[in-house]
Amino acid sequence: MALEDFYAVHRNYTPKLVLHIRDSKSNNVQAASAALDLLENYSVQVIIGPQTSSQAAFVSDLGNKSQVPVISFTATSPSLYSGSLPYFVRATLSDSTQVNSIASLIKAYGWRQVVPIYEETDYGRGVIPYLIDALQEIDVRVPYRSVIPLSATTEQITKELYKLLTMQTRVFLVHMSPDLASILFTMAKEVGMMKKGFVWIMTDGLTNVIDSTNPSVMEAMNGVLGVKFYTPKSAELDNYTIRWMRLQIDNPNDPPLKLSIFELWGYDTIWAVAQAVEKLGIKNKTSFQKPAVARNMTSMGTSVYGPDLLKTILQYKFRGLSGHFDLSGRQLQASTFQIINVVDKGWKEIGFWTAENGISRRLYHGESTTRHSGLASDLNPVIWPGKSTEIPKGWEAPVNGKKLRVGVHTSVYPQFMTSGKDPITGATTASGLSIDVFEEAIKRLPYALPYEYVAFGTTNDTSSGGYDDFVYQVYLKKYDVAIGDITISHNRTSYVDFTLPYTESGVAMVVPAKSSRTNNIWIFVEPLSRDLWLGSIILLFYTWVVLWLMEFLENSTNIAGQVPKQLGIMTSFSLFGDKNGVESLRSRIVLIVWVFFFLVLSASYTANLATMLTIRQLNPTITDIHDLRKSGDYVGCTSGSYVESLLEQLNFDRLKIKTYSTYDGFYSALSKGSKSGGIAAFIHEVPYIRLFLAKNCKGYTMVPFYKAAGFGYAFPKGSPLVGDISKAILGIIGGDTINRIEKKWIGIGYENNCNNAGRAPDPDKLTFGSFFGLFILSGAVSTSCLLIALMTKFYHRNRDQAEGNQGGNDAGQEIQNMDPQINYPRPNGIDPQINYPRPNGSPVRGRRTRSA
Repeated sequence: MALEDFYAVHRNYTPKLVLHIRDSKSNNVQAASAALDLLENYSVQVIIGPQTSSQAAFVSDLGNKSQVPVISFTATSPSLYSGSLPYFVRATLSDSTQVNSIASLIKAYGWRQVVPIYEETDYGRGVIPYLIDALQEIDVRVPYRSVIPLSATTEQITKELYKLLTMQTRVFLVHMSPDLASILFTMAKEVGMMKKGFVWIMTDGLTNVIDSTNPSVMEAMNGVLGVKFYTPKSAELDNYTIRWMRLQIDNPNDPPLKLSIFELWGYDTIWAVAQAVEKLGIKNKTSFQKPAVARNMTSMGTSVYGPDLLKTILQYKFRGLSGHFDLSGRQLQASTFQIINVVDKGWKEIGFWTAENGISRRLYHGESTTRHSGLASDLNPVIWPGKSTEIPKGWEAPVNGKKLRVGVHTSVYPQFMTSGKDPITGATTASGLSIDVFEEAIKRLPYALPYEYVAFGTTNDTSSGGYDDFVYQVYLKKYDVAIGDITISHNRTSYVDFTLPYTESGVAMVVPAKSSRTNNIWIFVEPLSRDLWLGSIILLFYTWVVLWLMEFLENSTNIAGQVPKQLGIMTSFSLFGDKNGVESLRSRIVLIVWVFFFLVLSASYTANLATMLTIRQLNPTITDIHDLRKSGDYVGCTSGSYVESLLEQLNFDRLKIKTYSTYDGFYSALSKGSKSGGIAAFIHEVPYIRLFLAKNCKGYTMVPFYKAAGFGYAFPKGSPLVGDISKAILGIIGGDTINRIEKKWIGIGYENNCNNAGRAPDPDKLTFGSFFGLFILSGAVSTSCLLIALMTKFYHRNRDQAEGNQGGNDAGQEIQNMDPQINYPRPNGIDPQINYPRPNGSPVRGRRTRSA
């Protein structure tokens, strides 16, 4: 059909391709024999169609020796490396190209473990290394690999399925040939593995031929997910599909075969080869060079046109029935996968995957380059096995009745953990804060998880009883989980995984507290720093000077009198803000700003002084862990705790470290003190210290000095329960549940009735920088008002002088115009006995008076 269509479009192309058909009969040797016959007897220029990866490997080796391109549109194994097979071209997708889409699908639904089921062939094994790498990148484990022989019987497959049924993982990835997969899914339904809670995913080798699957097998595959190569729709593809269906009708004796992507790749391959032959212009019939001496019992030569023909094929790119056809990398390049869901006897589309956008509900044709969230919400709803619409969790308790073995360790503090035996059943019982949090987390899981407690030390082990040994039992698989007051530490994470912590973190010291109420007679100067005191005094003096100058310029009556009197009045104004005592409006503005500054400063001073007097009532006797080490005093810790190794890491003398296994033991030692045979400080994790201070509020305090991760539960490496339990713990500590549990076991928190749970730092002194803005405001207002007062005074003085000069000139002119015969009234201050010059030179006589 491909040749017919190609030469119908290109009628003038010569020479034309001639197909020499051979049947390999699904046998590698037969395939190689047929290829050798074609090369020797027919001098073929291209070999197309080794069906399986193993056949392609045989034939490609012959192609390398004869320099004839070998093109396969069905061999998908990544083991066919183009570097070792330079004349092999893969006109299909390598299985490795789909692993990222599968990993994204698994990540979208939050599954943490996957079991691959694959056939024991090159095709089956080839994709596994790539798949494991892709799953490791998203932190998904492969706890088991199920390998099915190609010749496996139904009994062998059923036995393997029952083995999978007893495991905890419920997510299975199937990668095998369609015939073997049909048997697998049929048997899976019979043993009860195609019901609610199970997840099945197919690789594209099965999904690409899903339309040709038997209806009875499709019914057994209901709820299965799959990824397949996305074929874009086109008018050419629709026309070809109609012709393909008509061909099936015209040949009823042939086995029914629905059109799949492999037929489209074969069709496009013929077009690529035919176009390359025409472009290269091959016309010489003598296209092979025969060797002078036959080698390997054959007379196979080397192709004259092979290298150029291969190069031309790899350079040709076009849009075919399968979409964009590009073999430039010696294999087909793909960027889009379609995600489907098998429903009834067909399938529906639930989304797409592209390297650019990740998982999405619809395909974006260059509309967006932003990756989506990669969550299940980005896909259409799925009908899961058992016709369930609820997303499976991917992990369940095994159906063989085995319960989760939960190791418990009796703690020095029974409030956190204590264990015992039920007198009737003999079963291990446990109680405490750690137990309540664990049981509450189990209740919040979306699936049932049966468990039983196993007391540490009852198993046949040689442990010393410490917490490190307790956690190590999980690594040895004696426990499925270890719970209790287990500190999350770096060395323990090397062999177990911890949940999120459910308590506060950190290591601290419990030390005696001493009363330190200060009797310092100069305590009143400590709230303010030296620069703030100095700045305030300078501002006070500056404000005083400004007020005095402005009042002086305004001729205020308040500054009349002797200098001491003036100083007292102005000091009273500036200190007590007596705005009624100043007469100038500008002086009052300055005084108001100064009063505001003084009120803020005095309020801050009062608050800081009160804080200093309150906090300094109780101080720890030891404030630094390094000072404690240098002092040589004895310190204490709980036996079996990781704090003991921590102290050794901090270079504490091993002989100075005392361990205690009871609460009363370290309390008594702490009460005695180091010099009396006890200890100077007790080093412990913060949760224990809070428990201690809740009962011993007076006389002791806490000094934190080391960061730690808190208490958590230990699971085996890669356990899927870690994520689910951690999520449940977040819900517990983020609500009121944790408060209720703590109140039950510890009582009302000491924070409510104890103020010495750790030495609060001394309050900082108030600095000049804290009030810099107020200094600028007060200084700017004072300076501005003073400048305005000076300019106003200067202006009035100049104006009065100008008016005085003008008034004198007018008076002289008026005297000159006076009539000498008229007796004018004398102005005050003129002596009548003095002869004043008359206006026209005649003397004027006046009478002398006493007032004059």
